[in-house]
Amino acid sequence: MDRGVSIITATISEAAGGWRLDRALADAVPTLSRERLKVLIAAGAVSDAVGALARDPARKAEAGAEFRVAVPEPAPAHNEAQDIPLHIVFEDEHLIVLDKPAGLVVHPAAGNLDGTLVNALLHHCQGSLSGIGGVARPGIVHRIDKDTSGLMVAAKTDRAHEGLAKQFAAHSIDRRYKAITSGQPTPPAGQVDAPLARSPTNRKKVAIVAGGKRAVTHYRTLERLRDAALVECRLETGRTHQVRVHMASLGHPLVGDPVYGRTRNSHKALLELLGFRRQALHAAVLGFIHPITSNALSFESPMPADMQELFSRLYV
Repeated sequence: MDRGVSIITATISEAAGGWRLDRALADAVPTLSRERLKVLIAAGAVSDAVGALARDPARKAEAGAEFRVAVPEPAPAHNEAQDIPLHIVFEDEHLIVLDKPAGLVVHPAAGNLDGTLVNALLHHCQGSLSGIGGVARPGIVHRIDKDTSGLMVAAKTDRAHEGLAKQFAAHSIDRRYKAITSGQPTPPAGQVDAPLARSPTNRKKVAIVAGGKRAVTHYRTLERLRDAALVECRLETGRTHQVRVHMASLGHPLVGDPVYGRTRNSHKALLELLGFRRQALHAAVLGFIHPITSNALSFESPMPADMQELFSRLYV
């Protein structure tokens, strides 16, 4: 079935006069990224006021000039939209911030083909996704492990996706986790700067590996607990399993971590009593600059009930 086309009329602003056409159009059409507009220009989807095609993204744009941009309707994503409840913290036409429960996988993959956050977002955002890269899908710019809870942001337009991705790449996002560690870190605050990569001995694990991607975690102890501690971990980088591996490297893995930790005898009975079978890790703070409005946004999420109960039982 042919996909429909929507026509956007764009007027080049005075400030954008003399810019490259792709850049000037991105300034005039906030929902489309410059990269997406380059593709549309090359495809003959952009024309000037008299109908002549504009095929050179590098041509100079004149202030006040009008262009018509023919944007194909987004192709359906291969993933199925599913009505899965979401805890929405903030939402506008550009992005959505949500509080992910432990146990919810972010992306469909082998073993988890549906029932994921992506499936839930496709259902929730029906009719309001602009088509990231030409495909109707939510823009996942960062992930949280299945059994980690807390705050995430996803883009609804490719312009928002591009802006958020740049902030994550620049490490300017404020990401702070609360973790319950096995034992009490010494010193109680510090920094771990250790490169991470897939473990050469177990491809399902991440390890500190020379030549891996730089990874930096800043930690500070918030509360001393019984043979444990509540620790805040601020991410300077955001690598897979970063907090879990870095805290384990200090000799203080996260309580309940089935991969990087070994349950202390003093905690075994409590974890069994509570049925706590995940790493005690929660994405508690998320702050960033809105990629379209430039407003500073910051969100906080309290520890979920299971982790709060664990904390209360360990409180000295």
